[in-house]
Amino acid sequence: MKPSLQLRISQQLALTPQLQQSIKLLQLSTLELNSEIERMLLENPLLEREDAESDPEAWGQSATTPSGDERTDTANDAAAEAAETSPEPSEPSFDDAGSYDDGPTEWSGEGGGSGNRDDDDETDFQEFRAAQTSLRDHLDEQVALMPLSDRDRALLRFMIEALDDDGYLTQPLDELLELLPPEFEVDVDELQIALAHLQNLDPPGIGARSPGECLKLQLRLLPESAAREAAIIIVEQHLELLAARDFVRLKRHLGCSDETLREAHQLVCSLDPRPGARYAAIETRYVIPDVIVRKVRGHWSATLNPDAMPKLRINQLYAGILQQNRGSAGSLAGQLQEARWMIKNVQQRFDTILRVSQAIVDRQRQFFDYGDVAMRPLTLREIAEQLDLHESTISRVTTQKYMATPRGILELKYFFGSHVATDSGGACSATAIRALIRQLVAAEDRKKPLSDARIAELLGQQGIVVARRTIAKYRESLNIPPVSQRKMI
Repeated sequence: MKPSLQLRISQQLALTPQLQQSIKLLQLSTLELNSEIERMLLENPLLEREDAESDPEAWGQSATTPSGDERTDTANDAAAEAAETSPEPSEPSFDDAGSYDDGPTEWSGEGGGSGNRDDDDETDFQEFRAAQTSLRDHLDEQVALMPLSDRDRALLRFMIEALDDDGYLTQPLDELLELLPPEFEVDVDELQIALAHLQNLDPPGIGARSPGECLKLQLRLLPESAAREAAIIIVEQHLELLAARDFVRLKRHLGCSDETLREAHQLVCSLDPRPGARYAAIETRYVIPDVIVRKVRGHWSATLNPDAMPKLRINQLYAGILQQNRGSAGSLAGQLQEARWMIKNVQQRFDTILRVSQAIVDRQRQFFDYGDVAMRPLTLREIAEQLDLHESTISRVTTQKYMATPRGILELKYFFGSHVATDSGGACSATAIRALIRQLVAAEDRKKPLSDARIAELLGQQGIVVARRTIAKYRESLNIPPVSQRKMI
């Protein structure tokens, strides 16, 4: 086969750096966007926040703006220094960049931006965060106040170190004894005494070796009563029957009345099976809403959250230097173009979020008026066709973007979901069905709770055709236990 040259004409989509940055910024959350902007501010001197004020002493000049020959000399010196550090100009060149007066030079959202703090304020607010007290610290503080010998105190602290995060002693005493050096000559009886001291500490139930023992330790601290004695017998011998809500067998084993069994059940439910979990370190995650929904003159409207919108602009000092020294500023031309792209893409990101949010609000007005039961079925394609955008763009906009509404802060994805058909030929959203299930379960008779089949039958009477397995799936997503575990005495 002989080699040959062929000429073909084809079309392909090329993603420019500006388009790539626009797509990247669109899919970022507000916190991730702020991190990306901070990175750009550190790397690009031509980009700055609108409320940032240059420090005259840092530039070695007076607070007044230099004029005439002084400004020209300053600009020439800065341009010469930039030319020495970057002898080879990088793309794009000044001719490609065009006039510096073209394109956006600054953009800010409505109201204040996220950078309201002065640059000179270096206060680290993390220092003011309350210190988290761990379980071991809490127990050690109590041990230090106990009148114990040094040996008993050391053994007690050894037992504390053996606790897990829930406050349970998961290892048998024989295994713990093997961990101690033989020269200490510790026997099992001493560990039993240390365990007794441990189980008398706060929180109640600490140092237990099983859930039943944990609950029993807490019950012993309550005032004596028939219900308490019945509850102790339940947690010692019949905890499985209580978990299965088998109250008939429980009543037969205890030989008590319905009232006593009901009070004992309430006592057990009021206890904490994980006493050490309250001291576990919990990482708090904050959500900054991108959009705020308000009802103005009977009309629901979406507006951008000014606290989530950065205020960016071009550094006029460097822009003036580039304007006067077009041929010797090196890579600053490319950084100027990148700064313009960043400002434009951030503006376009928030404009797109606002358009999509308002379209969602227009479609889900009944939800804002009446709640989850009025949620309409909605797909990404419907919003994409309405706004003449691609479906993937709507998916990026609605991911990790949040809307502050009178009904709480909700992710934009919350307004989309599956749906089921109705007898009238329409459709009902999955969110509305979950709300109806929650209402039916909340109003049910606790002695005869509704089964999944009965819930499906009640929804069918309202014209919503749902299978029993679908009801079970929605019920589990709402963390509603099955009918056997919802039954009360």
